[in-house]
Amino acid sequence: MPTRPCWVEIHTRALEENFRFLSALAAPHAELLAIVKADAYGHSLSICAPAMVRAGAHWLGVTSVEEGLTARALCPESRVLVICGPFPGQGAALVHHGLTAVAWETWQLDELQAAAYEVGAGPATVPVHLEIDTGMSRQGVAPNQLVPVLARFAPGSPLRLEGVMTHLFAADEASGRVTEEQLDRLDGALSQIGAAGLLPDWLNVGNSAALLAGQAATIGSLADRHGMKALLRPGLALYGLVPQFDSQFEPPQRPTIAAARDRLKPVLEWKSRIVGLRSVPAGAVVGYNGTFVATEPMQLALLAVGYADGLDRKLGNRFSLLVHGQRAPLVGRISMDQTVIDVTEIPGVAPGDEVVILGTQAGSEGSETITALDHAEASETIPWEVFTRIGARVPRVAV
Repeated sequence: MPTRPCWVEIHTRALEENFRFLSALAAPHAELLAIVKADAYGHSLSICAPAMVRAGAHWLGVTSVEEGLTARALCPESRVLVICGPFPGQGAALVHHGLTAVAWETWQLDELQAAAYEVGAGPATVPVHLEIDTGMSRQGVAPNQLVPVLARFAPGSPLRLEGVMTHLFAADEASGRVTEEQLDRLDGALSQIGAAGLLPDWLNVGNSAALLAGQAATIGSLADRHGMKALLRPGLALYGLVPQFDSQFEPPQRPTIAAARDRLKPVLEWKSRIVGLRSVPAGAVVGYNGTFVATEPMQLALLAVGYADGLDRKLGNRFSLLVHGQRAPLVGRISMDQTVIDVTEIPGVAPGDEVVILGTQAGSEGSETITALDHAEASETIPWEVFTRIGARVPRVAV
């Protein structure tokens, strides 16, 4: 049966090429962990995780054990890192399915250890990545509170400290001062870990901004100093969008950013179709509460997309979509399931015509593009939210 005409297209070849490009940027200093959490930033875990593996990813990063189980079923040979750690009662599933937990609380380690004993796991057979709080005050153990946490990795324990991670929360700032301070704190924590006789394999640090800002060499050097390998965790850049940097990062100061703008390809396009057309006279009211009143005769098109699909309600009367490669303004308030656009100045529009909500469309006068950054600026948010709020009822289709 044909479905409601509102869908997302996922360009898997672009995703694979993005991963390979970013891997080349990281080399030889670091390997990449592909972030596919939050349903691959709204792009579909089931489509994107296998594509990442095809491109060469050995590691996948998910939010939760639930997402980890889905990733494990899709990619049985991949390492799957559960970034937000296990919640009470999830240790057994995590251990049984060979997922790798990020942990920072002693109760999390106790949960994993109990689950390991239940299945008869031997010493140092359950890998854990320990998160250090280097200044974000979100998740992670403070460097001055490491002793009781490290004690959980005592000889004979089934737990193995495989990795140490932190989150660089200001890698897009020009001065680099905050990142430098974070890495200094991390260096001190790694020294404590080494002094405790623990030898983790992986230093798990750095997002898209850190990679594109040229931090791979710095992180790789820190890893080398402690006998570890560096693992960077790009997210947004994998999906074809360069994070917004401070203006001082612009080329030629940061050639990696210039290269990324040239090479990274958008992975997601969001589309709908025109359901119907109507002509209205001057003075006609459009949408809830009459926030738009026609000042002249107009041709309006109805679309099968609304705020329940993820089109931000704030965009009404202040944004445009693409029809025949031209901008068509949104008029009136966006409804839960429908939206109206003004096509008065676009000739030849007919029911069934494709409308691009996010992506590129060609027309007789050339092509136009609407990006996630455009959506974010108009709705006063960030592109991560634009992607992840696209509703689950909007089907994702691999193309």
